[in-house]
Amino acid sequence: MAVLAETRRLTRRFGTFTAVDAVDLAVLSGEVVGLLGSNGAGKTTLIRLLLGLLRPSGGDALLFGALPSMSTRRRVGYVPQTLGLYDDMTVLENWAFTAAAFGSARPVLPESIRASKDELVGSLPLGLQRRVAFAVAFSHEPELLVLDEPTSGVAPLSRARLWQDIRESTEHGTGVLVTTHNMEEAEQCDRLVVMAEGAVAAEGTVADVIGSRTVVQVTCDDWRKAFAALEEEGLIVQLQSGALRVPGSPGQVGEILARHHLAATVATVPANLEEAFVSVVTNGTHR
Repeated sequence: MAVLAETRRLTRRFGTFTAVDAVDLAVLSGEVVGLLGSNGAGKTTLIRLLLGLLRPSGGDALLFGALPSMSTRRRVGYVPQTLGLYDDMTVLENWAFTAAAFGSARPVLPESIRASKDELVGSLPLGLQRRVAFAVAFSHEPELLVLDEPTSGVAPLSRARLWQDIRESTEHGTGVLVTTHNMEEAEQCDRLVVMAEGAVAAEGTVADVIGSRTVVQVTCDDWRKAFAALEEEGLIVQLQSGALRVPGSPGQVGEILARHHLAATVATVPANLEEAFVSVVTNGTHR
């Protein structure tokens, strides 16, 4: 598979603050790479550097083996968090403007947004706006899609449709770089790059990121009291299917529950992606 986008020790500083710190990244044709991280981790800055919208302080950003330029950008479809649409223009006008900007023959408006072609984009529900933004970004048949939080704030059905569109695009060889902090979406990516404080903290498949990480599972008749006791001790507690899941050792968790006179079954179980993500961004290393 061809390398569509690549960064090599890419760094961006704003004064004394390092927003992106020596990041290595590659996106191949026909794959979805998920850029995963908390707000402020450097995901959007990295994308702007990759597209040539910001200049790096160090390292290289390459599109199709060359520095970002007008010619390489023509091969990219980009949906920023702000969607990149004109609210005071209709869907059809946005579509026609993009086609003209890329110098491509005007393609047929997709059926999924055709019914709204004469409506102002600013009047559409957010989910439909995002679907329009995706369709516009893909209108010139780009080889690479770059999507920054494409499903933020949309309903589950709209989110599922957008991910169906993303997957269908890869079947034609398009590479996709998508930022998200949604773990269900992250699990749909072929590879993940987890960022923390501007640097890559972990990368690989979901299984690679989870690795050998484990959590403690607690089964207790009164899970509410157990939840409160563990949270009071500063532990991150989740409730899943009637059981509590907590980072730490069985001995530590059991001792806390015993001090609160709570009888419980405590066992070590494999971590899920969300728990692994919390561990990665907290510890800053991939184990």
